[in-house]
Amino acid sequence: MFVDGHGRVLYVGKAKSIRKRVASHFSGRSVRGATTATELLSRIDRIDVVETANEAEALLAEQRFIKQHRPLFNIRLRDDKSYPYVGISLDELFPRVYFTRERHRPGRVYFGPFSNAKKVRETLDLLGKLFPYRTCEGPEPGRASGNPCLDYYIKRCQAPCVGYISAEDYRRNIEAIVGFLSGRYRQIERELEESMRRAADEQQFEQAAAYRNRLQAVRSLFERQRVASDSVGTLDVIAFAVEGTDANAQVFQVRDGVLADRQSFYLENRAGRSEAEVAEEFTLQYYATSLSIPGEIVGPASLSGAEVVREALEQRREAPVVLRHAVRGEKRRIYELAERNARLALEQDKLRTQRRRQQRVDALNDLRDVLGLDALPVRIECFDVSNLGSTHTVASMAVFEGGAPKKSDYRRFRIRQLGDRQDDFAAMEEVLSRRMAQFLRQRELSPHDPNRDASFASLPSLIVIDGGKGQLSSAVDPLAQLRDEGAVVVSLAKRLEEIFLPGRKRPVVLPGDSVALQLLQRLRGEAHRFAIEHNRVRRDRSMKSSILDELPGVGPARKRSLLHHFGSPERFLRATREELEAVPGLPGKVARQIHEQLHRTR
Repeated sequence: MFVDGHGRVLYVGKAKSIRKRVASHFSGRSVRGATTATELLSRIDRIDVVETANEAEALLAEQRFIKQHRPLFNIRLRDDKSYPYVGISLDELFPRVYFTRERHRPGRVYFGPFSNAKKVRETLDLLGKLFPYRTCEGPEPGRASGNPCLDYYIKRCQAPCVGYISAEDYRRNIEAIVGFLSGRYRQIERELEESMRRAADEQQFEQAAAYRNRLQAVRSLFERQRVASDSVGTLDVIAFAVEGTDANAQVFQVRDGVLADRQSFYLENRAGRSEAEVAEEFTLQYYATSLSIPGEIVGPASLSGAEVVREALEQRREAPVVLRHAVRGEKRRIYELAERNARLALEQDKLRTQRRRQQRVDALNDLRDVLGLDALPVRIECFDVSNLGSTHTVASMAVFEGGAPKKSDYRRFRIRQLGDRQDDFAAMEEVLSRRMAQFLRQRELSPHDPNRDASFASLPSLIVIDGGKGQLSSAVDPLAQLRDEGAVVVSLAKRLEEIFLPGRKRPVVLPGDSVALQLLQRLRGEAHRFAIEHNRVRRDRSMKSSILDELPGVGPARKRSLLHHFGSPERFLRATREELEAVPGLPGKVARQIHEQLHRTR
């Protein structure tokens, strides 16, 4: 494990020979790109080593450390949230089928992982059409009104809440959903056909027609998604496209010759690893969270020879797993299809990134021209004040760099000097004065000083105040020194979206489709959101606080101890100094301070 000076793990690797593996990193052969290699090597402070009994154990340890430390220079999914799953609550009489990111509740089954939330919602929508299930929350179906909801009337639910379907029949729908998500397509087709014929024999023609329609929908879906003959069976096909620091993985899940799902994963390959390394790390990460591993996985040639990966997958599946690189036939055709999809996805992602970057540059150019700036406003700070009446007045600073949010530089402020007054102008003046003071204080510190705040030390090109002329006038004097150093201060009034500048009588009014105005609106929206969140947190805390939170020397543990000793807050408030001094574990000095504080408060 390569570790930096702050104790953060930069990279996790495994090798039979530590000497050769570490030397390969420093020789530059394993890291593509001189910039990335220099960045990694310049940040290494020490190398920690863990010895394992065998290669399989080393592989599992490597994946555990990657999941635990999320190193910058290992292969990682760009979306750092947990994978989404489809959950089914089999522990309930009428099970629900729902979207979830957890998979730890007993009595429930989970299917996934899916590459994004949209895929899960599309799957749930399809299942609702084929096998109606209830969407109401809670362990029991129904609403307070006792009437079926809209889902019943649009044929998305069979209303178990009012007894229109029995628990046994509803369970059969759920079992069909489990079979569908498990890839047992032929079995589902046979069961639907048998149910249709049985209903027809019993002269339940309306029910038989419903089964027939469902069977036709399932067959139509399977035919549209068929990519191979039944002889291909059940397998996963994994293909990769790697280019520089970006990579894409495509997972084709083939069940009974039908393409059950196609998932696309964008990967961070910051160290520029080869396709073989990307394939190995992704495969282990993906199947570590997957709830089922097929008996056959078709992938690149490098993966087919990875015996350690195969052993790890077999250990998790508790059954044999074949890693294969197809060279001919239908499996080869599916692999090439997945490979083309991976390359296409990577190219499309690159185009989207370039388009977003160009849009940000265009917006900054327009903003420079509109405001008459000397250079592009690379760093823009926006300030907003939030309050609820005269209480809990707070402010926020949102930061955009290069036209995109830089959330690590966002800052919050508590307004200290207003007391019980409500005065947005005075609050804005206080916040900007503190911003100016922080700038002067931070610029004197060394860049390597641990107390240095890089956000406050940065000189903004543009400062945006949320408000009109009044708020702008409150900002001019506190930010005088920043303005002398080149920062431009403007305000953005919300009602007519007018931009006010110091020294100008008339505001600048931009058309609604102006990219410069849209950039300022996004920045203001971020500042407003951040300020409201801070205000809400402070209000929530105040509602949960008590007089014990204001006592000197009393933390959560002592608060519990005092309440346990006296039995109730009322009895505690009536306690004498001697009674407080008799509390076990409470120092006499703290007891006397508490008594004085309570006496003053009362």
